[in-house]
Amino acid sequence: MTGQKLILVTGGAGFIGSHLCARLVKDGHRVISLDNYFTGSRENHVPGVDYREGHTKNIEKHIPETPDLIYHLGEYSRVEKSLEEPALVWDLNKDGTFGVVEFWRKKKGKLVYAGSSTKFGDGGLGRMQSPYAWTKASNTELVKNYSAWYDLSHAITYFYNVYGPGERSGAYGTVIEIFRQEQQAEKPLVVTAPGTQKRNFTHVDDIIDGLILVGENGVGDDFGIGNEHAYSILEVAHLFGEEVVMKPAALGNRMGATLDTTKTRALGWIPKKNLIDYINEVKRK
Repeated sequence: MTGQKLILVTGGAGFIGSHLCARLVKDGHRVISLDNYFTGSRENHVPGVDYREGHTKNIEKHIPETPDLIYHLGEYSRVEKSLEEPALVWDLNKDGTFGVVEFWRKKKGKLVYAGSSTKFGDGGLGRMQSPYAWTKASNTELVKNYSAWYDLSHAITYFYNVYGPGERSGAYGTVIEIFRQEQQAEKPLVVTAPGTQKRNFTHVDDIIDGLILVGENGVGDDFGIGNEHAYSILEVAHLFGEEVVMKPAALGNRMGATLDTTKTRALGWIPKKNLIDYINEVKRK
């Protein structure tokens, strides 16, 4: 990204957001993070970033500045768990994102929205399978409409099962870190039935490379950022080499998703890291 810019990252204390903030600071930009610390952590703080604590629906109160670029990553982001707490999902993903697009309308600049690949799941049915998937899919339409209505610059990205240093486990965790911790504790790896559901696991460094390129030159929708090599969840569990136990199938758990990286690759992006190397690096020998 040429020249110093003022860049706002919502969710900047989260897993992906903290990696993005680190790269932006390294590239010489002035970076503000807005995070409510629902899943973000102060342990993820990056020196040189200006951290503000607050809800995105109150973004105008917390960010009086006018950023050149907004990366909107700060939303609720768990599929199955979202079925248990739809009101929270609505608050963070609908009320919060409405606050962000209104801020964008008033401040101008460019918005890069982190959409969800769940909307491409199971032939397009994935967008209806959980409160998380629906709110994320409908928010991509909101962003596109605001761009058209108010002549605003935007780009929409889609992440595919991000893993890497700084992942979290637990109820809001990601499967690679959950498996890693189970393996480290010498416990069986718990796989949601049927286990044949496939995912495109993508290293966080590759995600950040894509986000930077899209922030610089991406225009419009459909910037898929994902590794084309898909693994079943059972395959991933066996890569850790431990005993596997199955738990019942869960609502919202799609079997697969279409991945199209054409527009991102046209900007010069390629995935550089693969899952097997990472697992071999982090698992107990």
